Amino acid sequence: MGRSAGLVWIAVFAAVLLWSGIAPKDRLTWGLEVAPAVIGAVVLAATYRRFPLTPLLYWLILVHCIILMVGGHYTYAEVPYFDGFLQSARNNYDKLGHFAQGFVPALIAREVIVRLEVIRGEGWRFFFIIAFCLGLSAFYELIEWWVALLSDEAADAFLGTQGYIWDTQSDMGYALFGALSALLFMRRWHDRQLQQYVFGGGVKGG
Repeated sequence: MGRSAGLVWIAVFAAVLLWSGIAPKDRLTWGLEVAPAVIGAVVLAATYRRFPLTPLLYWLILVHCIILMVGGHYTYAEVPYFDGFLQSARNNYDKLGHFAQGFVPALIAREVIVRLEVIRGEGWRFFFIIAFCLGLSAFYELIEWWVALLSDEAADAFLGTQGYIWDTQSDMGYALFGALSALLFMRRWHDRQLQQYVFGGGVKGG
């Protein structure tokens, strides 16, 4: 990603973060939801020179950060325009968030694995990335559970179950769907951008 594009990335991230932090619905929930985006931005800044990512991945990470910050501002159960989405009586913005939780990390994992030659076979890469994304989703559900145990005040807003008894399972299902979608539909685009980083101009494996 070039310098001008990088400045645009930073400007958009900072603007949405600032907006998100102005009078959020619940301050503690805002901090919990926005923290992964801020940590992610710090990691990207620290690794930009040593291990720059493909432009595609930088922009997808920004979109994911925006999803987190919007959810933090309103809480996931009260984001406008998502009531009744997917023909449901609940607000389903959290399902968008969990889809992104599978979609974007799948491509991050794929880029690291391919560039570092961790796993060369495409089939094994596919299996590992799906397992990694499901593990990440499950761990996030555990974090939500721990927060609920530690803080009654933030539990409902952070969990966002809205009375849906299968919320945890459906969250993981959407993350799985997101990871599968990324690997199936973004592979060629991702490979084209990876060629400048991998193995002297080509992507091995598969």
